[in-house]
Amino acid sequence: MTFESPGGDHTKRMKKSNIPIEQLTRLRRIRGLARLMDTALRIPGTRMSLGADSVLGLIPGVGDFAAAAVSLIIVNEARRLGVPNDKLVKMLVNVGFDTVAGSVPVLGDVFDVYFKSNRRNLQLVLDHFGLDHADLDR
Repeated sequence: MTFESPGGDHTKRMKKSNIPIEQLTRLRRIRGLARLMDTALRIPGTRMSLGADSVLGLIPGVGDFAAAAVSLIIVNEARRLGVPNDKLVKMLVNVGFDTVAGSVPVLGDVFDVYFKSNRRNLQLVLDHFGLDHADLDR
């Protein structure tokens, strides 16, 4: 597996073990925010988990937009890492869909438990660099 340089130079590739510390820090930051927003709390006795996105969504009017603001931090970190525009657009669509669907009273709150836009966006970033979650633990 290789790691593409964030500057867009796809001819230069680095081994996973040689990921620059600044980029590894950004990737870990994205992972931490995704966990916080989507899977921070596991519901006992089930395989379900929820995060701050689901909890914020319970606040009428502003909750889903506050969650979207945090989700946009993940998109911005991906941009700073050099993720291409087509993937950034996919990430923005995930955030937008989560925000719009999540803002529907009651049904949106249930939707937030199942649709994990931040985890999806993290996976887009990791896939771009040819990494998996275990690579961030090194």
